[in-house]
Amino acid sequence: MSTRIAFLKGHGTENDFVIIPDPDNAIELPPAAVAALCDRRAGIGGDGLLHVVRSAAHPEARHLADRAEWFMDYRNGDGSVAEMCGNGVRVFARYLQRAGHVGEGDLAVATRGGVKTVHIAKAESGGDITVAMGKAQLPEGDVTVSVGDHRWPARNVNMGNPHAVVFVDDLSEAGHLYDPPPFSPASAYPDGVNVEFVAPRGERHVAMRVHERGAGETRSCGTGACAVAVAAARKDGVDPAVTGASAIYTVDLPGGRLVITERPDGEIEMTGGAVIVAEGEIASEWLETVLP
Repeated sequence: MSTRIAFLKGHGTENDFVIIPDPDNAIELPPAAVAALCDRRAGIGGDGLLHVVRSAAHPEARHLADRAEWFMDYRNGDGSVAEMCGNGVRVFARYLQRAGHVGEGDLAVATRGGVKTVHIAKAESGGDITVAMGKAQLPEGDVTVSVGDHRWPARNVNMGNPHAVVFVDDLSEAGHLYDPPPFSPASAYPDGVNVEFVAPRGERHVAMRVHERGAGETRSCGTGACAVAVAAARKDGVDPAVTGASAIYTVDLPGGRLVITERPDGEIEMTGGAVIVAEGEIASEWLETVLP
């Protein structure tokens, strides 16, 4: 690498990301480089990395280019590739707005979990960003999650990425969540899983903590909040497909609040804030020192 690379830093309910604008997909980002950039002591720091690429320029997204100009090439903080990140999509959209690529209103974003429809609200109405997250899948089969001597049944929810949702009396029961909570059977999640621990806060109101696959405990997880809202609704005996009325759940996370709406057609919408906090350049000389 012979040039410096532009970056930004942003967060959605304190789920934070390194943002690398690269419309032509010209920057190579091997896992070691991503992990180094996301390192909170030796790098920029982030739960993950948003590689901003035009869909037509990326081999994994070219087939979506007629539906979405931009592809969110998302990486976990350890450098591994992930299908989707709900908070990441909101921050991705905020970057596109800041860069002048899009304005207020609707836009489509390509992800490995499919094309997501995003709405950027007007500044005078709060400027929150709503993401159409698709439909939740509820795979059959019993799943168990454990922390120390505690074992709980978990609800298996797939939001384009896998989630195990555990209901507890107190969020402290989840422990430190630095390491992935063990689950069984192993066949339920062959590629690992995001684990959410959920406690009640009121009518259609819950709080959660999450261990994100490849990142450890994070301050927020958008797909996790959606999975939690769906699991909480079913636990409450609520299914919009049956009642014909949308179910709206407030989900409190360590980093803030998200509002999740599940419509009668099964589509799920997530609404929350997204902030760009800094921008600068990555020294190519430093990247060369951290690459194998």
